[in-house]
Amino acid sequence: MSEEKNTEKLNIRLHVYDEDIMTVLHNREDEQYFRSAAKFISERYGAYAQVYKGRKSDHTIALMTLIEIAFRYERERAKNDTAPYDNILSRLTSEIEDALKE
Repeated sequence: MSEEKNTEKLNIRLHVYDEDIMTVLHNREDEQYFRSAAKFISERYGAYAQVYKGRKSDHTIALMTLIEIAFRYERERAKNDTAPYDNILSRLTSEIEDALKE
């Protein structure tokens, strides 16, 4: 008997800055990540709003928040790039295999 995938959808309400947002999850385990993301966005947006409210539009403040989050994501992604290590390991493995053949 094959194991069925859980297709139960979960509706959750997230509070992001000053707005409630409803989202649908297909995987209950992702709920904690959505809640953590909503909290992080609220904190970052709040920090920008505190400095720029009244001087920049809400749209611009949201874009500034998105740029910061995307920047952090890209920086972390670059840190976790394993391609250089994979290339070195492949080259070393080839050299070792060649040396063992001799």
